[in-house]
Amino acid sequence: MPKIDNLPTLSESAFLRYFNFSALYFAEGLAQGMLFVGIPAWMAMQGKSPSEIGSFAVACSLPWTFKFIIAPLMDRYTYLPMGRKRPWVLLSHLGLMLSIIGFAFVPDPLNNLNTFMIAAFLVSTFGAMQDAAGDAMAVDVVPPEQQARANGYMQGSRMVGSSLSLVLCSWILNEYSFEASMLTLFALVAVITIVPIVLREQKGEKIFPFTAGKASEISKDLQISDWKVILTALYKVFRLRNSLLVVILLFITQGAYNFFEHLLPIFAVKITGWTNLHYSQTFATADLIGGIMGMLAGGYLIEKFGKKLMINIYFFLIIMLVVALHYGTKYWQDSEMLNGFIIVYRLINAFAKIGVFAIAMQCCSKNISASQFTIFMTMGAVGSIAGAFLIGPIKDNFDWNNTFIFFGAFIALAWAVLQFINISQQVEKISEIEQEI
Repeated sequence: MPKIDNLPTLSESAFLRYFNFSALYFAEGLAQGMLFVGIPAWMAMQGKSPSEIGSFAVACSLPWTFKFIIAPLMDRYTYLPMGRKRPWVLLSHLGLMLSIIGFAFVPDPLNNLNTFMIAAFLVSTFGAMQDAAGDAMAVDVVPPEQQARANGYMQGSRMVGSSLSLVLCSWILNEYSFEASMLTLFALVAVITIVPIVLREQKGEKIFPFTAGKASEISKDLQISDWKVILTALYKVFRLRNSLLVVILLFITQGAYNFFEHLLPIFAVKITGWTNLHYSQTFATADLIGGIMGMLAGGYLIEKFGKKLMINIYFFLIIMLVVALHYGTKYWQDSEMLNGFIIVYRLINAFAKIGVFAIAMQCCSKNISASQFTIFMTMGAVGSIAGAFLIGPIKDNFDWNNTFIFFGAFIALAWAVLQFINISQQVEKISEIEQEI
């Protein structure tokens, strides 16, 4: 059996790159599945109001807007003998596991909502930190020609992880307790943490600080140690027209998805009469199908037919689904109809996210990978918060039909922004900035 420090590295193996980022996103999905779907559905089942559920959604979404603070620190400070971004990945995994343990022991969570939301905020904070570190590592080590397929594996794995946690942890939540459910989540994340422990970025790097190894020349060349250079590069990159358009695209799409997907459990419980367990199982099935199809076909379709063309198709299909839901009022209490809708929606949603995130990744500079990609994702998170804030006001003032139309309008606006993005021009400008650096 080969020693751990003799295993191939991410820079040497496409398979290990896909496997590593699939594992990181799988772990991310485990936490997100319960925070953003399973627990809100449970809260709806326990009679909590849309405003209370929306407040919980804001608490979970808020840390994702702070990633722009930690990301420049990831670009500036690291322990190069263990890699550029791997130390941050490991640190975030440790924080995620410890915060989940704390979350598990919140006393009487449904009647102690302030503490409950603070604990959820902490879990989400380390989840956001892990996401930022993993994304930055992907920008660093995944070649441009593999980024679409890598995003397919990454987004697909996140959905599969979400599916697993929804099925398993929601069942434990209903049959046993909230504490047992969250401790199960902790155990799952702990197992996945083995992957970034054993897989290094570059040949010759350390597994742990106390083991043999040294910083690679590639990492040294990419590392920037001057704050002025980092901030200047960021300023130049975000002055580019296409960078701003990507920001707007992410803001709108992530806000729209968060708005709609926090309304769905409320709709399912109050209109169709589902239990939180039924909803979690259906959503988990949808994520499992969407995740597997995303890994098998999502990246491939984008590579073959192009990012913009495929995203245009996906946005159109989402709008058509919403229109069908709007005019299908008489079928709303049909459980099979809602089952089919959620499965088809999550499949198309997965493919659309793969395309949008692949665009964002291709539009990044490796020198400031953590900062730039995280700012992109942070603006998506800000959009998610905006979407969560809109849940209460829109649902309180409009019926379900008009509420769904709002979601369709958000996706139509995102489609319009997409038409103005020029990826080739962005790549050319990024190359010029990197040469200046």
